[in-house]
Amino acid sequence: MAGAGGDKPSADAGPSPLSRVLRISQLDAFELDGALEQLVWSQFTQCFQHFKPGLLTPVEPELKALLQLLLWRFTVYSNSATVGQSLLNIRYKDARVPGHKYRPMSRQKKLWFALLTVGEKWLKERSHSLFLNHPAESSIHKARKLLSVVMGLTKAASLVNFLLFLQTGTFPTLTERLLRVQPVFIRPQGPRDVNFQFLNRELLWHGFAEFLIFLLPLINVWKLKVYVSTMFSPLNELRRRSEVTYCTECAICREWPTMPHSIGCNHVFCYYCLKSHAIADISFTCPKCGADAATMEPVRLQIEMTELHQS
Repeated sequence: MAGAGGDKPSADAGPSPLSRVLRISQLDAFELDGALEQLVWSQFTQCFQHFKPGLLTPVEPELKALLQLLLWRFTVYSNSATVGQSLLNIRYKDARVPGHKYRPMSRQKKLWFALLTVGEKWLKERSHSLFLNHPAESSIHKARKLLSVVMGLTKAASLVNFLLFLQTGTFPTLTERLLRVQPVFIRPQGPRDVNFQFLNRELLWHGFAEFLIFLLPLINVWKLKVYVSTMFSPLNELRRRSEVTYCTECAICREWPTMPHSIGCNHVFCYYCLKSHAIADISFTCPKCGADAATMEPVRLQIEMTELHQS
């Protein structure tokens, strides 16, 4: 019986603590968890989009905490792993267990995990309006000051803990360090072979991308577009002669010109469109005919004459 029991796999068998999780994988898991919380909250608020505006605002921190507790129930409480960790094949283990044995989080630690994560987020959101409805008494003032001091110390401790995480690669959050829980891989990770061709291709593409980022801002795309359009438009001169000054469309935004101005050609611009483009580009030219913006002249009289002529 003893031999049979020894050959039978243990129910607590799990990932090996030797499978160390990279720093980037732990941070990616947090990003995935945050994206999931935002997605769940957006889907929840869409259910009330046809109700009275501001209906959920008074109880928004409580509703968010309730949804986070619901996620915690079916993730950390059930599998000792968040959704982001499950996607990356990561699971929490009790870091106090010595040796190569794997032991999942105890029930007590899971409850403390919910209190320190969900409770902390709820307190941060609710603390802004926690003392607003109370008179300015001395006890309320002391409680508010004490809460601010505690939050400041917590932020400072979280910063120090993150710096330690960057150095050691363990316990990225203060909650994990206090509870002594550590993420490990569920399955052993195979070796990652990166050959010379892959590295050479990556270096080449990164260098080419940096060259384009440096080069593209130096190219005047607007002027190049005007030059190409004038070169390949044989009817451009005919269009210039046919167009008149009292055009009722801005050559930049293509809307009715506000405070219409001209730069000497047969096109009208909004004052703000023309001024902003002239300040951004010293060599600004008309996007339709390519005329240089030498002077800015108002054309209000021509617009008024056009309206009188049409009436």
